[in-house]
Amino acid sequence: MSSPRPESQPAQQQTPPGTLGEMTPRPDHGEESYRGSGKLTGKAAVITGADSGIGRAVAIAFAREGADVLISYLDEHEDAKDTARYVEEAGRKCVLVAGDLSDRAHAKTIIPTAVEAFGKVDVLVNNAAFQMSHESLEEVSDDEWDHTVALNLTAMFTLCRAAIPHMPPGGSIINSSSVNSDMPSPQLAPYAMTKAGIANFTASLAQLYGEKGIRANSVAPGPIWTPLIPSTMPEEKVETFGSDTPLGRAGQPAELAPVYVLLASDEGSYISGARVAVTGGRPIL
Repeated sequence: MSSPRPESQPAQQQTPPGTLGEMTPRPDHGEESYRGSGKLTGKAAVITGADSGIGRAVAIAFAREGADVLISYLDEHEDAKDTARYVEEAGRKCVLVAGDLSDRAHAKTIIPTAVEAFGKVDVLVNNAAFQMSHESLEEVSDDEWDHTVALNLTAMFTLCRAAIPHMPPGGSIINSSSVNSDMPSPQLAPYAMTKAGIANFTASLAQLYGEKGIRANSVAPGPIWTPLIPSTMPEEKVETFGSDTPLGRAGQPAELAPVYVLLASDEGSYISGARVAVTGGRPIL
């Protein structure tokens, strides 16, 4: 798996939420490298924000491990269709659901759609998120604050509440937190606050539903090269993104997927209430 050094990320910007086709270099989601071994055979998964970035890498890995996948994503564009193609090429069923998860009415449609398609939900990955870089709170509008909370926190709550009754013992909830959950970047204050909330909420879920055999964990990525970066950060920060980690580079989405597979699979049967750091060397508390 190739991993670009910081100098291979030229300054670039996109309109949020960004697309893969405009990124230089193109992120690695494991399209050519991920090899499955049946770890998720027979399971049904729901993954939000799965058209690109970490969610896309997880969808490809889950399918190659034997899971059917519902992909929830924001906009009708080729990234989602391309992800679905990889799922289907792995011989698995893929359901695409477009729409804004910050709209609670739409968020409430995701799990019923999955249950209708698959009859159950074994794995729920709450991965969709919004961030925007600001130098002061005065730059954060009320609408942006509300949108960040609605997408990053409320949608997660809505999907978890809906999915749990359809989860058999052995079910797994995986929520995408961030290294910002306890090492917040001041320019990402609203986003960082929600990521701390995700980690905290996940720890509660693990304790609430352990007796039902349902596990809940969060993953804390560090700087990962996804469309979110050039679409929400200034050009000069994009160019050096990830260079301040001990490994000296941004991570690739494909480098996250094996952690999600472990947490979704029966091999992770005693892992619950954890927050797993994939940060290029940055510690989390």
